[in-house]
Amino acid sequence: MAVPRSRQALLEAITVTYRKLAADLAGVPPARAREATLEGHAQGTWMSVADLVAYLIGWNALVLKWCAGREQGLAVDFPDTGYKWNALGRLAQKFYADRADAAYPDLLRELQAVNAAIVARVERETDASLYGAPWYGKHTQGRMIQFNTSAPYANARARLRKWKKAHGLA
Repeated sequence: MAVPRSRQALLEAITVTYRKLAADLAGVPPARAREATLEGHAQGTWMSVADLVAYLIGWNALVLKWCAGREQGLAVDFPDTGYKWNALGRLAQKFYADRADAAYPDLLRELQAVNAAIVARVERETDASLYGAPWYGKHTQGRMIQFNTSAPYANARARLRKWKKAHGLA
């Protein structure tokens, strides 16, 4: 899918990639969702499908936090307070730990809810507010949203489909 350059294209990218991912996630038996048999986000680590969902929830929640902070005129720590872009494996581990006790169906509902909140937020924006000026470094707000929603959804879906095939769930 092409990199979105308008509000409508961003909404389509988020919606299409989320819908495909959600369908694949729905096909994971809850009893297998906590098996740590997927390659983790930090080199040499392993995660479960539930961890993968927790990771997506974590990034989507950060997007909402960034947008709300900017809207309120607050200084925003990117990617998050205490974390640097060159050490995102630690942040991934935090996301897994934050939801380590959550049931798989609850994680799927939380992902759906945070995705819906992002879609609603993007729907309130304009092409100019999303793509008219740099928002973080050289990146526009729309690009930062895409980097942390539709792009990771597509990556997660590829990981998940490979995992499902290897475990006879395809």
